[in-house]
Amino acid sequence: MPTVRTADGAELYWEERGEGPSVVIASQFFGSPSVFAGLIELLSEHHRVITYDPRGIGRSSRQGPYDIATDGADLGTIIEDACRGTAVIVAMADGSNRAVRLAADRPELVQAIVCVAGSPVNRSAIEGGEGLAASDSVIEALLSMMDTDYRSALRTMISTANPNLDEETVRSRVNDSAERCPQAAAAPRMRSWIEDEALGRSRAVGDRLWILEDGSNPWFLETTRRTAELLPEAHVHHVENGAVSRPEIAVSYISEITGARDRV
Repeated sequence: MPTVRTADGAELYWEERGEGPSVVIASQFFGSPSVFAGLIELLSEHHRVITYDPRGIGRSSRQGPYDIATDGADLGTIIEDACRGTAVIVAMADGSNRAVRLAADRPELVQAIVCVAGSPVNRSAIEGGEGLAASDSVIEALLSMMDTDYRSALRTMISTANPNLDEETVRSRVNDSAERCPQAAAAPRMRSWIEDEALGRSRAVGDRLWILEDGSNPWFLETTRRTAELLPEAHVHHVENGAVSRPEIAVSYISEITGARDRV
């Protein structure tokens, strides 16, 4: 079982698929890499795709702390040990925050970041807007639920962000998430993600940051324009129905960055 050991002794499990330029998947902390199955399948035709379990999740060590700073450093450890040189990071949700933290602090490890669902400046991008995450009372209620009724919190996040999912699929995702990511690792991560001040680091990453948004997630409604204003050097693109649902579009951007398209 391939693992890497962090400076404080945690073991992080990882897997690889395909050959070519390195791409690391930084998925949402409670989400399974299987959410990226279509993207990974297409990417691995011309890339070496790395997936990994953050600490406390899946097959990695049940060892904290569980916060954005630690997760960013752990992501750097994965790239140093599992990749050949720099990597492109494909990120979702809090994965975007850990990716920009690493890219700002250790730019030699990160060629580019492609955010395929959400962005590291989501709360800044929706201030005064209608997205659920713009409401302090909604966020506090979610944080409380993470502490007291974890499965209900997972159901709320998954069903609200994916209104087209049927009940059976929602239930399956909740079960998978609860089994993969225990509450002890999830609740502090959620608070750290919400409190993370990522705007400065995102700006420092500059044109190495790509954000593919569709603006329809009820948590982060219509953020594309505001994100582009906040991050003038980043590549902010609207992708109808989202880049996870349209993996061929995400792969086209990633292949442009890595040059894999030219090698085909």
